[in-house]
Formats: sequence, structure tokens, C-alpha cells
Amino acid sequence: MTQASLSDLTRTFARIGILSFGGPAAQIALMHRELVDEKQWVSEKEYLSALSFCMLLPGPEAMQLATWFGWRTHGTLGGLIAGALFVLPGALIVLVLSMIYASWGALPLVAALFTGVQAAVLAVVIEALLRVSKRALKTRAHWIIAALAFAALFLFAAPFPVVILAAALWGFVSTSAPHSPNPSAAPWRQSLQAAAVWGAVWLLPLLLITQFAPAILADIALFFSKLALLTFGGAYAVLTWMAQDVVQQKQWLTLPQMMDGLGLAETTPGPLIRVWMGLAGAAITLWMTFAPCFLWIFAGAPWLARLTTAPRLAGALHGITAAVVGVIANLSLWFAAHVLFATVTPFSAGPLQLILPDPSSLRLLPTALALLAAYLLLRRHWPLPYVLAISAAVTAALAAF
Repeated sequence: MTQASLSDLTRTFARIGILSFGGPAAQIALMHRELVDEKQWVSEKEYLSALSFCMLLPGPEAMQLATWFGWRTHGTLGGLIAGALFVLPGALIVLVLSMIYASWGALPLVAALFTGVQAAVLAVVIEALLRVSKRALKTRAHWIIAALAFAALFLFAAPFPVVILAAALWGFVSTSAPHSPNPSAAPWRQSLQAAAVWGAVWLLPLLLITQFAPAILADIALFFSKLALLTFGGAYAVLTWMAQDVVQQKQWLTLPQMMDGLGLAETTPGPLIRVWMGLAGAAITLWMTFAPCFLWIFAGAPWLARLTTAPRLAGALHGITAAVVGVIANLSLWFAAHVLFATVTPFSAGPLQLILPDPSSLRLLPTALALLAAYLLLRRHWPLPYVLAISAAVTAALAAF
């Protein structure tokens, strides 16, 4: 293995931050190619161990993995550089695009562009479902967990955190392999110092916002802080919780706006979970989502060697990843119903809480575009920005003529 200088680290993660299109799966693959295959800065085993560790944490695992590598090579400064460069390029691009959307999104041509984006996003989520299921569903028990998670969310509208935490608990208690001894000293002091510093960096702004900012900004800060604590399972998994809370309960966004936002995030580099509500709302969302990532990594990374020898934690991770398959399946079906059908009716009967699309309201153009996007992504393996651009261009052309 070769050692990365600070300048090499900065240049590499600046490039990764600009090129990391396609969501967490593509971003993790890009970092693997850069850091393991090409530059050989980290071994395959260590990279995969760190990825497993990041998936045990709440929050965006790809950004945390970038922060971990920076921390591993150049301590806290390296972690800050790698994590910030992974997030900021995409955040700035999405901010600009979101301002354009807010200003001109109601124009017929712009609205047509986003109709195409919404159809392509459905194919993106289905692709994520297939990727995660191949990695997560290794045993019959994992299939059962995925099915139960889907049923809990789609049939009974169970809270997202309850589903994920229940799967983690099952994986933890059902694993009985003995703990492998690790002779290294426990890094308590280092972790406690990092937790105190980065906990203050995250929570002091939250306290000030909730006390002195307008109510809507305080609500945004509290909501995304809650996401940062409880969003196990990665970016696609948390979209279900956002759909439940942001769209259905708080009604900060409509479903088409959320789909458009996901399309913007997928077609630009960087993490998916970014929302626009003015500059202040965007800044608060960014801070409350990603500042905790530095806390988890700087406090938890010193324990990585010990955690990778703990079979029960590995069992918890397997339970989470299996449940995430059910979560993304629910998200796929929920998106499909609202994108492909003009009329979707809620249905309740006792504990059951369903959505029932009206078959006669099937929208032919979004259905055809979703099928085209799925073909290009899954069979032809076209780059995601090209697929989104083609889908948007088709609807824009039809609107123009």
C-alpha cells in the first residue's frame, strides 16, 4: 500500500466529489476504483471493513466512508477535507438547480422536463432495489426480514425507524458466534474527545436555531437532526421516511416536488439527501445532515479494528441491510403508483393502510419513459445522467410540439 499525501488526498476527493453521480452505490464503487484499484492507498479488506462499519452508522454511508479514509490517512484534517469535498460540489449544484426549479418550475416546458425526470427516477430506485437485494439477501432469514419490512411499511404504515431498529435487534440477538479477541488498547480518550468536540459543533447550532430562528427553520433543523440519528440503511432507505414525514405529514413538499428533487440529486454529483427551502433552509439541512457524520467517524473510527471482530454487530448489519431491501421495495411501489397513475386513493381498514391506484388513470407517457429508462439502465448500462437527460428531453420535445 502507498501513502497518500495531503495534496494528493485533496485532489482525489475534489475529483470524486465532482464525478460521484448516481447515488451511494455508484459513489462507493467510484471510491473503490480510485482508492483501492488505481492508487492502492488502502487494501480491499480494510476498505470493505470500513464500508461495513459505515453502514452500521446512521446517515449517508458513502460520505462517511470518504470521511473515514481522510481520517485514516491524515487524521481529523484529512477527514474534514475528504468529507467536505465529497459533499460540497453536489450541494452547490443542487442549490443552483433548485433555485431555477423554484423560479420557473411552473412553466409548461420546465414542468415537462421534470415529468421525464420523475419517470426515470422510478427506474433508478428499482435499480437500487436490485443492487441492494443481491448484496443483502444471502439466507432464507434475510428474505423473511425483507418481506416483513416491506409489509410493515406498505400495508401498515409502520414508522421507518422502528422497522430498521427491529431488524438490527433481530440480527444482533440471533448471532451467537464468539467474540474474537483484539489485543489493542481501547481508544476511549480519543473517542470521548472527538464526541465532545463534534457533538458541540453539531448541537450548539441546533440549540441556537430552535431558540432564535423562525419556526419553519427550527422544524427543519430538528427533523434533519432526527434523520441524522435514526436513518440506518443509507440514502435510498431514508427516502421512505422522508416521504412519510415531509410529504404526507408536514406537507413541506408535494410528492412531484420530492421526485423532482431526487431527480436533481441523482443527476448531479454528491449525496442524495439535500432539500431546498431558501438559502437558510438549504444551509440548515446541509449542516444537520452531514455535521453528525464527522461525529460518528471521528469518535467511532478508532474502534474499527475491534468492531470488525464483533460477530453480533455484523449480525445487526446483516439484519439492517436485509430490511433495507423491503424498505426500497416499498419506496419503489409507492413512487410507481404516484408517477404512473393520475389517481391514487388511500385505503384504511383496521390496521391496514394502503394506497390503491385507479387502473383507468394509467399515464401512458410516464409509463413508457420509465420502461425506457429501466431498459437503458439495467440492460444497456448507460450512465445515469444520460438516461435522465434523454427522459427529460423526450417530454420537453413533446410539450414544445
